[in-house]
Amino acid sequence: MPGIYLHIPFCKQACHYCDFHFSTSMGLKSRLVEAMVAEMDLRADYLEPGATIETIYFGGGTPSLLSATELDQLLTAINNRFTVAADAEITLEANPDDLTAAKVRELAASPVNRLSIGLQSFHEPHLRLMNRAHSAQESSEAVQRAQDAGFENISVDLIYGISAPDHRIWEADMAAAFALKVPHLSCYALTIEPDTVFGRQLRKGTLLPPPDEFVAQQFEMLLAEMGRHSYEQYEISNFCQSGRESRHNSAYWAGVPYLGLGPSAHSFNGHSRHATLANNPRYIAAILEEGAVPATTEVLSPLDQANEYLMTSLRTARGCDLNWLRAQLGIDLPATRADYLTHLQTTGLATMEAGWLRLTNEGKLLADHITLELFQAG
Repeated sequence: MPGIYLHIPFCKQACHYCDFHFSTSMGLKSRLVEAMVAEMDLRADYLEPGATIETIYFGGGTPSLLSATELDQLLTAINNRFTVAADAEITLEANPDDLTAAKVRELAASPVNRLSIGLQSFHEPHLRLMNRAHSAQESSEAVQRAQDAGFENISVDLIYGISAPDHRIWEADMAAAFALKVPHLSCYALTIEPDTVFGRQLRKGTLLPPPDEFVAQQFEMLLAEMGRHSYEQYEISNFCQSGRESRHNSAYWAGVPYLGLGPSAHSFNGHSRHATLANNPRYIAAILEEGAVPATTEVLSPLDQANEYLMTSLRTARGCDLNWLRAQLGIDLPATRADYLTHLQTTGLATMEAGWLRLTNEGKLLADHITLELFQAG
């Protein structure tokens, strides 16, 4: 059940925490859409022949900047070249300020059936700190407008771990998000990447991140509130009402193949990763003028595949299937890392049952460290 990811590399302005590939100049937008359609032809044989596409995901950047015509152009091209399931999940990431009444009507008339709305916070000073283009009021209004137009499958994003005197802002953010009554919430700890405004401010000493303990406390508060509101944590940063997981992202974490289109997009076909050049003009020129996709390919060894599986599976509620690791990739963790697996269980960081290794809530706080400890060296 493969998926298709389309990277739309345009934003109105740069968020201070973001290190994704994007441009704030819209001059090449229509030309880039044309190139993405052409890329579909150049990579028509990437996925298994005859495979049915189960999910389509417009990420970015800001896909809600696509016009109705551009969105239709891309979706029509996909349907003309691939077999798409009748019940395919088609997600579009959107910023609240883009979701005007007219825009929501356009999207409701399109095949898009799921919106992922980047709210991030309801606290105006935090929105300004992050250089978001919307206000807290626009956030609530955008979600309500989408719901009124018939969108029921909505996810909203929140960011925690922002410096504050106490946890009251985070408590208010969570309460405001639950009041929206959406079936899915994605909540991420603020990560400061080097090549961002926040990264430069950190180096200059003008931005002081909160202590790790402060961030951990907000994560623990998040887990408690999600449980109180009957949301399931199916991945470390993702929560949903029963049965309302993101099908597209769940496929990533399960190692399902997908085709990534557009500059900086990644693809996975089961044994290799394909990374497209993160440069809009060069991407367009290579495809439309040279008939070639500017990209690099990495063939994954069994060790690479094992490490990727550890990294993704341990983030999920389902956990890591140690029997599959041994049978498919020859990695026998119970034999080679018995002492560490015992340590994880005795310290309450993980459970092991019927060959499945799962992190506890305490373990999820240390997920990256635990994964690195289990990584296989070549």
